[in-house]
Amino acid sequence: MSLSAGIVGLPNVGKSTLFNTLSSGKAESGNYPFCTIDPNVGIIEVPDPRLDTIAEYIDTEEVIPAVVEMHDIAGLVEGASEGEGLGNKFLANIRETDAIIHVVRCFENDDVVHVEGSVDPVRDVEIIETELILADLQTLETRLEKAKRAAKSQEKEDIEKAEAIEKAWDALNEGIPARAVDFTENELDYLKDSHLLTMKPVLYVANVDEDDLDGDSEHVQALREVAEERGSEVMTVCAEIEAELADLDEEGQREMLEGLGIAEPALHNLIRKTYELLGLESFFTAGPKEIRAWTVEKGSTAPEAAGVIHSDFQDNFIRAEVYTVADLDEYEDEATLREEGMIRLEGKDYVVEDGDIMFFRHGG
Repeated sequence: MSLSAGIVGLPNVGKSTLFNTLSSGKAESGNYPFCTIDPNVGIIEVPDPRLDTIAEYIDTEEVIPAVVEMHDIAGLVEGASEGEGLGNKFLANIRETDAIIHVVRCFENDDVVHVEGSVDPVRDVEIIETELILADLQTLETRLEKAKRAAKSQEKEDIEKAEAIEKAWDALNEGIPARAVDFTENELDYLKDSHLLTMKPVLYVANVDEDDLDGDSEHVQALREVAEERGSEVMTVCAEIEAELADLDEEGQREMLEGLGIAEPALHNLIRKTYELLGLESFFTAGPKEIRAWTVEKGSTAPEAAGVIHSDFQDNFIRAEVYTVADLDEYEDEATLREEGMIRLEGKDYVVEDGDIMFFRHGG
């Protein structure tokens, strides 16, 4: 899949540290605004314990996880929509992504300069949200005038398109991001070619101190309230801990995680949440050559899933044989699954479920 997420935030909130850790990069990150000028792109494996479960029962040469594409985007300051700082580059780079991972500083540290002079998550969110709203208003300004002129024809489609754009315009003028507006499916179709920045789904990542991993501080609580108003979710990460974990070997990581009382690095959860935010899910194929997680958009049919492997599989699709990881864990091998009638035969209309193990029958 070509969908991607952009990691954004004000300068010095920890987003580049998180990105470098996610992508196992060793790039230097200085205590300077605009330390990231061009977006770095990382193709990052999606941690999925179901692959390990499958590999327990099916001998294979290789296990291949799904991946997600993330972009580390230049730090933003007020005035981006007017071209201040790296504003134009920032906005252009966000346009190229499909979801936003918004890193917000929720820790106090006098040694790390905050571009606004103090730690205030609500203010920081509003700075970036405002710039995205202003950019969207610029996008819609000429489109609205054009749509209103077209609507004078009294054609139903032209009228509906003008009404959809005006509805978005009015909400944005009130400071409401487009994703928080209750649009109908038709209205969303009319707005699709506007590529509104505030229509993109957002996950807020609270970068916290080591002693606030559960996010109990006032800073995180305030961020959660803002996120709830916008229909988004908040997760907590300590970028400093994650960077330390990334530098350890497997045994060292395990010891450090046990000492912290956590099951896995927080970034594993961040990667999975990003995958979900993009509307993606995985199905698996399993055989002696490889066990592999394949990526499809939620709601994909069996032929569309087959097409991810090879276009001929979709064009000549006959049926799919399907079972679940839970089924394999219970019956332990495919032969027993067949004997017990646990392998289903699904046709062209079958909608793939996250975690399906599939084998495709095709002609040609």
